[in-house]
Amino acid sequence: MTNYKGDFLDLLKAHDCQIQLNPSSTSVSGSTHHFEETEGTTVVAVRYKEGVIVAGDRRATAGTSVIYDRAEKLLRIDEYSVLAIAGSPAMAYEMARALEHSFQYFRRSQLQELSLEGKLRMLSRLIRENLPMTLQGIGGVIPIFALYDLQSDNDNGGKIFFYDALGAHFESADFATSGSGSVWIRGVLYYQNRWGETQLANMDEQEATITILRLLDAASEYDAATSGYNPKSNIFPTVKTITKDGIQDISDEQLGEIYTQFIETTHAR
Repeated sequence: MTNYKGDFLDLLKAHDCQIQLNPSSTSVSGSTHHFEETEGTTVVAVRYKEGVIVAGDRRATAGTSVIYDRAEKLLRIDEYSVLAIAGSPAMAYEMARALEHSFQYFRRSQLQELSLEGKLRMLSRLIRENLPMTLQGIGGVIPIFALYDLQSDNDNGGKIFFYDALGAHFESADFATSGSGSVWIRGVLYYQNRWGETQLANMDEQEATITILRLLDAASEYDAATSGYNPKSNIFPTVKTITKDGIQDISDEQLGEIYTQFIETTHAR
């Protein structure tokens, strides 16, 4: 019996079950019909005192049109890892499903968790296989992979990795952002971490949540593809924490209290 060493992708391909991450183009009478794909932005991950906090706005756009205002951009892969997506949701959702099944297959076939390096390389492989579509200007996904490493030698096992279009991964010690709104908040995070009253790694959960929500609110002011809190529809950004206890969602009730006390009040001054 062939040994696939816990690689779910190789198992599928060996049985002619190809993973199709790239949609085929449609041609009629020699002309290609172009379409405006749906895209999502902005996502941000910050390493705080207990682990990693990840947040994403809810807007999905196609060109200048707002397609959806309740998009989910933080995709849970397993008990301790989250894929934060910016770019094409269609491609990102397929990548997330392939990752989730690969991790489960390895766990059940090898009776142990896939290593951190194995998880990173699995995602690199999926991004690299999507490169042809990225080069064509459609289907690109530049994610952030946030997780908690229970095997870490440090007291805080929170880790943040970001990727390029070729699938190379890089670890960020403090924070990472992706999407069109990230240009507006990356500098603020650097400033906060270097000269702010409290460095990111020393923040508790509430401080980190306030900071990350303020950043998304700032991005929504300058980037049309990014949404902040929508009071008319009561739509909040998605925020998750990843700690040694696993992944936790910060509820809309908690987010509402934070907006009322620490964000909306500043606009009224």
